[in-house]
Amino acid sequence: MDERVREHAEVLVDWSARVDPGEHVVVSVAEDAHDLGVAVAEALGERGATVTTLYGSDEVSRAYLKGAEAGAEGGTPDFDEDSAVDLAIFEAADVYLRLGGGRNTAATADVDRETRQAYARARKGVREARMDTDWVSTVHPTRSLAQQAGMAHEEYEDFVYDAILRDWEELAGEMAHMKGVLDDGDEVRIVTEREDDPDTDLRMSIAGRTAVNSAASVAYDSHNLPSGEVFTAPYDAEGEVFFDVPMTIDATRVRNVRLVFEDGEVVDFAAEAGEDALASVLETDPGARRLGELGIGMNRGIDRFTDSILFDEKMGDTVHLALGRAYDACLPDGESGNESAVHVDMISDVSAESTMSVDGEVVQRDGTFRWEDGFEG
Repeated sequence: MDERVREHAEVLVDWSARVDPGEHVVVSVAEDAHDLGVAVAEALGERGATVTTLYGSDEVSRAYLKGAEAGAEGGTPDFDEDSAVDLAIFEAADVYLRLGGGRNTAATADVDRETRQAYARARKGVREARMDTDWVSTVHPTRSLAQQAGMAHEEYEDFVYDAILRDWEELAGEMAHMKGVLDDGDEVRIVTEREDDPDTDLRMSIAGRTAVNSAASVAYDSHNLPSGEVFTAPYDAEGEVFFDVPMTIDATRVRNVRLVFEDGEVVDFAAEAGEDALASVLETDPGARRLGELGIGMNRGIDRFTDSILFDEKMGDTVHLALGRAYDACLPDGESGNESAVHVDMISDVSAESTMSVDGEVVQRDGTFRWEDGFEG
């Protein structure tokens, strides 16, 4: 086994999930994440945790959903809400670790979108129970992910481990600057003006919200490894935004998305490719037309787009917005933010001809933050 796999497991268990002896840990292992699953199980055993292992297979999920479609005889399947077994597992868990890395990144591409939406709605309670744990999601560098990224497998392994095996405490200190700005701010404005792309001019309220310094650890209310972003829960969005970074939504390639917001809600949208997938997301429920997240990428160790939201949204020189569910960590006690069965991120490259301002003061221009060398005020 590559020693970096064991290092990955140790970062996940110790830094990210902060697993203590006696905790109940649920580990979901994708088809080709076997080596990482073995290393994580060994690390959890050494730390005295109790482990329950799940098989996190997109191909198995596809088979179930296609079978449900066949049983519905052409209609949308009627799924029972919130499986009692799944609820019991996650309600009893202290920690949930998702080890991604399947055989086919488009395994569910031929499942009807209405079926996927119905299944997502039916599992809302299970999803909430899972997110009430100290959960962390990561990926093993598989050949399917390397192919999706357009990289040789060995090249992709180096890319993944460069992003994961780093000094997270140092990065957390750097990102604290951005968290402070957002915590003290009331309004964020993002503007891009490029000759060949539609303009972006979007204003969002962030008053009363708390930004998360997402330093790849539950101690920072951060749940992804790798991470390297600062995010908050905006509301009352007004204006339009253009997302120029391609992404995969519901196993469909989506490119060049434009959204128009009025009174906080999407009132118009378009996409050069994958517009049906985007429409499907927006139709999931009322909350799917509102923003749940504004995220600012600050991990400059991620140096290219790979069509994986886990990496792409953390890349320096990017900003991402998510339609759908807001994270509780950003909200005041007792307040519920935007609620939805979905949380779908979309990314803009802000490395050129762009500004991000907070309360009228430019914080980032052309990808450079005001506290970094080369910033032009």
